[in-house]
Amino acid sequence: MSVADPAAPTAGAAGVRALFNPTSIALVGATDKSGWSLNTHLNLKDFPGEVYLVNPRSETVHGRPAYPSLSALPGPVDLVYVMTPTRAVIEVMREGAGLGIRSYVVLTAGFGETGAEGRALEDEIAAYAAEHGLTVLGPNGNGYINAAAGVTPYGLPIPAGLPRGSVGVVLQSGALASAVMNLAMARSVGVSLLTSMGNETQVTVTDVLGHLVDDPETKVIALFLESIRRPDEFSAIARRALAAGKPIVALKIGRSSLAKSTAQAHTGALVGDDRVIDAAFAQLGVVRVRSLEDLIVTAGLLAQTGPLPGRRIGVVTPSGGASEIIADRAEDEGLDLPPWAPATVSGLSEILPDFATVQNPLDVTGYVVVDRTLLGRALDVATADPGIDMVMLLSELPRIEPPDPEPVVKMFTANAERINGSPKPIVVISNAMTDVSAFGREVARRSGFPYVAGGIEHGMTALGAALRWSETYRRARAAVPAQRGTPVRVPGLEGSPRGVWAEHRAAGLLSAAGLPVVPSALVETSEEAAAAADRLGYPVVVKAAAEGLAHKSDIGGVRLGLGSAAEVRDAGADVLAAMGKAEVDGGGLLVQPQRSGGVELLVGVVRDASWGLTLAVGLGGVWVEVLKDTALRLLPVDAAEVRRALDELRGVDLLRGARGSRAADLDAVADVVARIGALAAGLGDRLESLEINPLLVRGSEVEALDTLIIWRD
Repeated sequence: MSVADPAAPTAGAAGVRALFNPTSIALVGATDKSGWSLNTHLNLKDFPGEVYLVNPRSETVHGRPAYPSLSALPGPVDLVYVMTPTRAVIEVMREGAGLGIRSYVVLTAGFGETGAEGRALEDEIAAYAAEHGLTVLGPNGNGYINAAAGVTPYGLPIPAGLPRGSVGVVLQSGALASAVMNLAMARSVGVSLLTSMGNETQVTVTDVLGHLVDDPETKVIALFLESIRRPDEFSAIARRALAAGKPIVALKIGRSSLAKSTAQAHTGALVGDDRVIDAAFAQLGVVRVRSLEDLIVTAGLLAQTGPLPGRRIGVVTPSGGASEIIADRAEDEGLDLPPWAPATVSGLSEILPDFATVQNPLDVTGYVVVDRTLLGRALDVATADPGIDMVMLLSELPRIEPPDPEPVVKMFTANAERINGSPKPIVVISNAMTDVSAFGREVARRSGFPYVAGGIEHGMTALGAALRWSETYRRARAAVPAQRGTPVRVPGLEGSPRGVWAEHRAAGLLSAAGLPVVPSALVETSEEAAAAADRLGYPVVVKAAAEGLAHKSDIGGVRLGLGSAAEVRDAGADVLAAMGKAEVDGGGLLVQPQRSGGVELLVGVVRDASWGLTLAVGLGGVWVEVLKDTALRLLPVDAAEVRRALDELRGVDLLRGARGSRAADLDAVADVVARIGALAAGLGDRLESLEINPLLVRGSEVEALDTLIIWRD
């Protein structure tokens, strides 16, 4: 699919709402020769309003009367579903607009995804829609399924019995929609609205997202994304979804270089840096998943649970082997399985067989085959434990209908009542990702049994994601929004800065903004360097200082551990000679006291092409390239968010005082890093990057030792 101009106007909320809720539909280009036409017609057989077929060359299509044009229709039309040849699409829209029809779904392909000629045709559609106030989904898209309202103008077969529910699905892929629907069917995940976006000429992903956030039928939004064309708009809607308590679960492709090039060829859109997207999603409360299975299972689970209270999980299963798998996966997901409280142990011991072991996860044993009430009674005891936040129940919906199904329905009804009336949330997960059978769906319907997440692997992934989303949701409700940086007015910023600033100039900017910077002296000769070293105190560092010189060590422009005036003179002469050899103009020397001990961090702010200023914090100095241990955040951030970023580092134990070393004051570090981010955000649109490497941390002392600023031309 192609991508329209990101700056083009999009559809308004009222137009999108009308698009998804027509009371009459015209299929223009309907023909017995097209499977698309037949599918769309069959999908609309239960549509409660009028469906008109338009074909100027046939009086009968799909066994029904057809009309030669929109103008010939006997009644009004709310939505036109366009299946004509590519060049006829704009004429259909012109005729429809003249009749007052505002909503269009364009199935037809052959537009921007095919090259310059198609791009011009697509631009014509976009311009006409904008001029006449039309709402256009597509082109090159299958349409949509408004399951909640029974409106299904959609060009591919819809599985019979697709469950209606509260998961809204938005796909930047037409072909994968069938796989998503089949997965939803297989795991009984109910859909409120499914939309295949096509080329997004006018109606975009963010338009549909905004609609779903406001849609009372939708509790969770599931996305398949190739690109995010309007990050600012996406961010605003994601924050609105988080505030409303509506999780967004997203499968965003483009992590590998091959996937990036494939997506670019497929959509014509640039795929942003994947780690930046990870950071953006985490801050926005968007749950990122890695597979279609996880997309559906996670969305289904969140639709059932909403926000969950905490990570302390009590597990009740009928299988010892499953208990071990769950314990391993809980550790992967960062979930806590605390021991049962003494009263819980006592209560469980009274109801379990003598050969059972009371522990968490709890295996109630195969005795459940003999005593069908055992699992439910164990659940009652487990949910009363004061040391857990919620319970995970391993249970399967029945697959095969017995001669007398009533005892099965009765057992599931009793457990459903326990689950629905429990004082703590109970999440149900099955052993494996198998299809829920027709009998299983019937039992769930009759008994009121809740959603069963598909398989331990995907279910535990979904549970971990649901708990992380819940924590983000609670923080968002409690937090004061971080303020965007205010414009900075400090010496050195007069005029329009450009290019690479020498270190002394960059450090001076930080110092003028009140940030802690190592003392330094800028000199011109090696003799002056020795005098400066005497004042600053030994040992010292001598560095090359020149505008435009980003990497001093690359030309031999750094000398460390200088302990006397003589060493400083020699080092200064060597550095000046190296600068001359490298043809560095206007060079001088920067003298600084050499610091030792502590932990060196990298703090950098770089302007991402899509998402804007992005903060990176991690282990610095010589470890940057070796470990690549950094955490990313989009600006603005507050100190609390930086503190969470520090806790994500693999090397955070170095800051906490590993092997008896002095522990860093992480709150002090977070405060300085947040202030660096605020400074960068206040430097204006000309800032390309600001990097401090290293930022030295010694206990509560935090000090920038080397600073680099690059401005955009």
